[in-house]
Amino acid sequence: MTTTPARLTVLAGPTAVGKGTVSADVRARYPQVWLSVSATTRPPRPGEVDGVHYRFVSPDEFDRMVAEGELLEWAVVHGRHRYGTPRRPVEERLAAGEPALLEIDLQGARQVRDTMPGAFFVFLAPPSFDELVRRLVGRGTEDEEERARRLETARVEMAAEGEFDHVIVNDDVARATDELVRVMGVTTG
Repeated sequence: MTTTPARLTVLAGPTAVGKGTVSADVRARYPQVWLSVSATTRPPRPGEVDGVHYRFVSPDEFDRMVAEGELLEWAVVHGRHRYGTPRRPVEERLAAGEPALLEIDLQGARQVRDTMPGAFFVFLAPPSFDELVRRLVGRGTEDEEERARRLETARVEMAAEGEFDHVIVNDDVARATDELVRVMGVTTG
């Protein structure tokens, strides 16, 4: 029996919109969906586990991965750290017919649109910009300078909503997760 390759779904949106929270909810409630683990040069935040939340790598290792074509996409995010999607695990899951989800930033989503034009692109939007600011300040993981940098990036990212195939407003995590899995076409029964 031949397995039909699955379609890749890309979830992107502005900083602090809750991409990681929605992805964690997908991981917890929909184990049939495979979530890509991005590589990053940034240090782990409290509670993050290497290989689960991100693959934390040195700048030299990231350079090697880029040079050897091991990343499906990569970008410098907020002008500081690099993030990228390891290519091989994504291709293996799709070839096996498994639903695959990438949670990435806008720059990465644009690269994936070029490299995998058959992917489905979902924009996760906040209920309002004020709510986005509240979430960023409330998580307490960035200093004032970093928050300002991220909010400036978020303004640019919000303007890209029209580039996506589907928009989900993250006003409730469980509802947003359920909508994401539904538009991915994942069988939940």
